[in-house]
Amino acid sequence: MFDVAIVGYGPVGNALAILLAQLGRSVVVLERRLAPYPLPRAVHFDHEVGRILQMCGIGRELRRISEPADVYEWRNAEGTTLLRFGQAGDGPSGWPASSMFNQPALERLLDARARALGVEVRRGVEITALVQRDDHVEVDGITARYVVGCDGANSTVRSLIGTPVTDLGFFYDWLIVDVVLHEPRRFDPINLQICDPARPTTAVSGGPGRRRWEFMRLPHESIEELDDEGRAWELLAPWDVHPGNATLERHATYTFSARYAETWRTGRVLLAGDAAHLMPPFAGQGMCSGLRDAANLAWKLDLVLRGLAGEGLLDSYVSERLPSVQAAIGLSMELGKVICVPDPAEAAARDAAMAAGVNGTAPAPGLPGIAAGLIAATDPHAGSQLVQGSIQGRPFDEVHGNGWRLVLHDGVAPDEIGAAERTWFETIGGKVVAVDAPDRWFDRWFTEHHTSCALMRPDFYVYGTASDAASASALLADLRCHLTEEHRP
Repeated sequence: MFDVAIVGYGPVGNALAILLAQLGRSVVVLERRLAPYPLPRAVHFDHEVGRILQMCGIGRELRRISEPADVYEWRNAEGTTLLRFGQAGDGPSGWPASSMFNQPALERLLDARARALGVEVRRGVEITALVQRDDHVEVDGITARYVVGCDGANSTVRSLIGTPVTDLGFFYDWLIVDVVLHEPRRFDPINLQICDPARPTTAVSGGPGRRRWEFMRLPHESIEELDDEGRAWELLAPWDVHPGNATLERHATYTFSARYAETWRTGRVLLAGDAAHLMPPFAGQGMCSGLRDAANLAWKLDLVLRGLAGEGLLDSYVSERLPSVQAAIGLSMELGKVICVPDPAEAAARDAAMAAGVNGTAPAPGLPGIAAGLIAATDPHAGSQLVQGSIQGRPFDEVHGNGWRLVLHDGVAPDEIGAAERTWFETIGGKVVAVDAPDRWFDRWFTEHHTSCALMRPDFYVYGTASDAASASALLADLRCHLTEEHRP
């Protein structure tokens, strides 16, 4: 019997398998495709997701296959700026605020890591049945204590457990065109939305050496006439992109939509990634949201499987992740409403209103933290994310590893923390770590939060904070109570 069976081997299922295997869990992945999908799909991840992928053990290689996107600009047909997001350099998680990549390259890194950890991958498996028992699940001849459906927008797992879906009714057809450039070329800005009612267009990086264009289908066009290789080259021509200087890697028409499953857990079966939620691409949060799901779920499954918490802990997976996903969907839809305007009069009114509000480059809108779940309920800083500073020039997580971390600052020493609390903390993989050397991210975070100790969960969210060693010891005791009383095995 496996600890966890994962259905679907895209980035979310792959990352979840890695995170579980790193915790010592036995994992099997069931994937319907006989071979990895070779064409681009997702192209963006943010700084928080960069840290999650770093946690998967591919951080150094990931930087080689991605490129920072310092600016994301929205312009009208005349070139007037309507919105401008961006940030240069690494963000608070130790990664650029936005990075662009090629999904097949990412999947190769993740697959190699998963196999090195002993994850069993079975390809060519199309599941047809799923039966839940008291202490396990049976799925097409496989027995596992839990099953997670990471099998995409048309999830078979979601259908088999009969989960209802809320559809928010945001439907637009777009032609996606991915090209490989024959020679390096600089695009400024690197990521651009052109809010032209004559043809709303997206032009962004597809990772080093690649570009992606997206062209909205206009009301008078059919999908068939738009989804054509010759039409793709016609639409690329104004950008001086043609068969002589670029290779057309993919063209496909997609219907952007916004929806989410109303429950992500039915007994021992859970959903993650596109199986649980879908959103338009304008905020670049589709894959990011799925990888946040994996980071939230992996350590909770581990604690339950080890008998250190009861199954009630898994309910916090949905309560913690759903508000973030709803916010990401909402942001994506609002951005989509800016660009998906084919009416010239409506576009002119939009331009006048938005252009007046532009004031330089703003940080990209963030997503909410955790308001309720496995956090210290009365702590004002609980549910925010702890930054990743550096230790002698190396990322904090690489130096101190993954898992629960009680991070001490301002001279608080590990041996001041109660011995009983430290001993228990180690049973859940926790470590007490002092940050002694100056670091701009840690120094700023602890100063702004007026605290000296932060208890960080394995997914980098803050369980709670403390002002000194005594209150930090009490915080560990609170966590122990939270796990063993509220989520009793």
